[in-house]
Amino acid sequence: MKGVRAVIVPVAVVMCVGGAAVAGQSASPGARSGSGEVLETTKVVAQRLDKAVTLPGDLTPYQAVDIRARVEGFVESIAVDRGTWVKQGQILARLSAPELRAQRAEAEAKLQAVHAQQAEAQARMVSAQSTFDRLKAASSTPGVVAGNDLDIAARTFEAAQAQVDSLMKSGMAAEAGAKAVSELEAYLEIVAPFDGVITERSVHPGSLVGPSAGSMVRIEQVSRLRLTVPVPEAYVGAIMRGTKADFRVSAFPDRTFQGAIARPAYSLDVKTRSMLVELEVANPRLTLAPGMYAEVRWPIARAQTSLFVPATAVVRTSERQFVVRVRNGIAEWVDVRRGEVNGDTVEVFGNLREGDIVVRRGSDEIRPGTPVTTKG
Repeated sequence: MKGVRAVIVPVAVVMCVGGAAVAGQSASPGARSGSGEVLETTKVVAQRLDKAVTLPGDLTPYQAVDIRARVEGFVESIAVDRGTWVKQGQILARLSAPELRAQRAEAEAKLQAVHAQQAEAQARMVSAQSTFDRLKAASSTPGVVAGNDLDIAARTFEAAQAQVDSLMKSGMAAEAGAKAVSELEAYLEIVAPFDGVITERSVHPGSLVGPSAGSMVRIEQVSRLRLTVPVPEAYVGAIMRGTKADFRVSAFPDRTFQGAIARPAYSLDVKTRSMLVELEVANPRLTLAPGMYAEVRWPIARAQTSLFVPATAVVRTSERQFVVRVRNGIAEWVDVRRGEVNGDTVEVFGNLREGDIVVRRGSDEIRPGTPVTTKG
């Protein structure tokens, strides 16, 4: 009997312990589904996205050009230097080109010679025409004029007329050549193409300049500036022309300046995944200067309202991203895409509506179909 008890008692203990474990496992989900979890929830809010992020930017001149001589010559005089303010049309420098003077004299002489030839040919044509007209009138009386003489007079008149036409074309070509030389001489005066400031000067009186040489001076328009900002791809959809953006520069840390979005590039750089956008900046007092680095408070806004939930409501796993919505006391997963963060809330896109109830602190442990007792 003692041997039998020694065997039976351990077996009974094991069976009791195993039964208790099974009972515990089967009771857990039943208890959870029966009473429902008490979770803090919140409503999905619809509002307009209105925020700003800090982006780098560079200030550049509204217009800038390196001025080169259009004809080869020597600098006779130059009236500007670095820092000189100039007006459109103002003479910056004068050049001297002896070759052009010789070309002009040659063109004018050629034109005069053509005009003399034209006068001579015109006289010959008039004489030939008069002879032909007299012979033609006399030929009306039979036997007075030989038929061959009339033909010769006609051919002479036609040749004279053709020579006059040819010289007229030669005269037009000579006039065009003389005009071209005059236009080239006009390039001996270097003028400012727009209002601005001279930022570089690289020549002095006596310097040899020409189309293939380097620039003589550089002029920049700085009363208006361009602020170029590389906008990341995520913010490209919020670009709206005319929107104002504030910015600061290190030279004036206590001041805030403003520009207006004017010219998006409408193309992204494949390396940086950003789009260059130009802002127009008025600079009437010349406080700002090209080359300054700017920190831009870039505005991000949507044309329509967006849905927002607490950032903690969005659950991300290796397979999906979702929020836990509570509908009729039952939990369900709704896949969403994250947008912009606005404070402690995040913009979401998915099958949600304004006023939907979602769990404030989402978790993948809250399985779909789980009964939930909400706590606002």
